[in-house]
Amino acid sequence: MSRKCQDMDLKRVALNKEANSLIVQVFRLNGLLLHTADNLVSKFGLTGARWQVLGAIARAGQPETISSIARNMGLTRQSVHRVVREMEAEGMLAFSDNPLHKRAKLVMMTKKGEAAFLAALELQGPWVKALSDGISKQRLVDANEVLQAISKRLEDQKG
Repeated sequence: MSRKCQDMDLKRVALNKEANSLIVQVFRLNGLLLHTADNLVSKFGLTGARWQVLGAIARAGQPETISSIARNMGLTRQSVHRVVREMEAEGMLAFSDNPLHKRAKLVMMTKKGEAAFLAALELQGPWVKALSDGISKQRLVDANEVLQAISKRLEDQKG
């Protein structure tokens, strides 16, 4: 990187060092979480991305469209579409007709997908406990509130 780029970068970071540091840490954390999740659930035929899709469907409590899943996860429809199609081919997900839209099918877990998701959940509890051990409940609540506020601002900017 040229000296001019380095100077510009340092000036930009200095404007809000704490927020910039948090954003960099979130990027790093996201990569680490996905890598660790991939390793944690691979024995169930899942990846971190597949686990996220199953989690989004489970949280919704009903079949969802690919667009709804993507919106709820903060991902692109195309990336979710690719993962859903792979999981459908492997028998973890299935499509059903959507009474509200002829072309946008509803995505639901099959018995195989549900079994993989439940198996992953069995590992999630101890994993999350180990990650959060020694961090007070209040610090976790505060961190969650900050991330939600930033997420909301980003969503509002999307328009």
